Amino acid sequence: MDRFQIPNIINAISQAWSVKDSALDILCDNLVARTFPRRHLIIEEGKAAGMAYFIEKGMTRSFWIVDGEEITTSFSIEGGIVFSMDEFYYGKISEENVETIEPCETYGISIETLHALFNTEIDLANWGRVIHQNEYRRIHQSHKERLTLPAKERYQAFHDQFPEICRRARLTDIASYLGVTLPTLSRIRAII
Repeated sequence: MDRFQIPNIINAISQAWSVKDSALDILCDNLVARTFPRRHLIIEEGKAAGMAYFIEKGMTRSFWIVDGEEITTSFSIEGGIVFSMDEFYYGKISEENVETIEPCETYGISIETLHALFNTEIDLANWGRVIHQNEYRRIHQSHKERLTLPAKERYQAFHDQFPEICRRARLTDIASYLGVTLPTLSRIRAII
C-alpha cells in the first residue's frame, strides 16, 4: 500500500505525531484494504476481531448493549482508527461493538502486527501513545460534561467539538452518546 493512496489516514497520523516516512511506509506495507457496507458490525461484543481498522472514508460508532439498549460510546471518521480496546490492551474478547454508520473504506492491520510495529518503530509507538492520550482526554471530558452540564450545553459542547459527526450521525446515536432522549435532543437542536 502506497501512503499517497490513503491521504486521510496519513494526514491524521501526521497531525498527531511527526512520523518518519520510513515508519509510515512500514505501516502501509502491513495494511490491507477492506470495505464495509453501511450498518455493518466490524467489531462485535463477545468476539475476537484481531484487527484494527484505519478509516480512509466513512464513519463508525462504538456502542455497548445494556439491558437490550444500544449506548453509543464514541464516533470515528476519516483518519480515525477503531479497534477493540479489550483485545488491543488486554488480549480479551471485545465488550464493545463498532458499527459502520456509512459505507466505509478502511485499511486493516492485525493487532499483533500493530503491537510489533509499536515495539520496533518509535515514531509509530509515540503516535499510538498520543492518540491514546487524546482519546483518554476526550473520554474524561465527556464524562465530566455528562455529570455537570445541562443537556443543551452538553449538546453544544459536542457540536462545537464534532460538527462533522453532528452533520452525519443519526440523532438517536447522538442522543445515546449524550445521555439524553431523542425528543430532548430534537428540542435542543430546534432552539440552537
